[in-house]
Amino acid sequence: MIRRFFTPLFVLSMLLFAAAPVLIANAPYEATMGLVAKIFYFHAPCAWLMLISAFVCGIWSAIYLFQGRPHADRMALAAAELTAVFGLLALVTGPLWARKAWGVWWQWDARLTSSLLVWMIFLAYLLVRNYGGPGSEKLAAAMALFGMANVPFVYVSVNIWRTVHPKTSVVPTLPVDMGGPFWFCVAAFLLLYLLMLTMRVRLEEQRARLEELYRVGES
Repeated sequence: MIRRFFTPLFVLSMLLFAAAPVLIANAPYEATMGLVAKIFYFHAPCAWLMLISAFVCGIWSAIYLFQGRPHADRMALAAAELTAVFGLLALVTGPLWARKAWGVWWQWDARLTSSLLVWMIFLAYLLVRNYGGPGSEKLAAAMALFGMANVPFVYVSVNIWRTVHPKTSVVPTLPVDMGGPFWFCVAAFLLLYLLMLTMRVRLEEQRARLEELYRVGES
């Protein structure tokens, strides 16, 4: 369905991102951190999408391992790349916010360290896929399952251990004038993620067809 309506959804995504800065600018300032706290509207959606994409990669990797479907492998690869992209965005925007909130760029607390670990696992997935040689797809798929298994730990870490990172209860308790722009940004990033995932899978499909044509031509 997304592929069928790709162009109008792409236009909608661009409109959402064009409107997001206006909504964020009109949202109230956080009492203690002021303007810098508005990084939250970008940081949290990127962090969420890193974790969601890790789950997407893990699920499709499991399907590939047990059923051997090439489409599942392409979905897993696309999701792994987007996990790395959105993870990088989260790990860059987080310290920009932390420097003002905590006085340091980084704290080795449970949430930050586990998020970094998940991001590094999916970087390793991509390295294995690119340089692992024959059979690397299955080894990478097993790594994706390990990365996916760490996602719940990342989410609940702030509720179990003492950490400087805000708890998961922050978002549900946002006032309406802050919650509205936040969920608008979440919707914009989620739509962008789905479009990027669709494009990346389509690229892999075209690459597979091209390789098949080369094999036919050489035979």
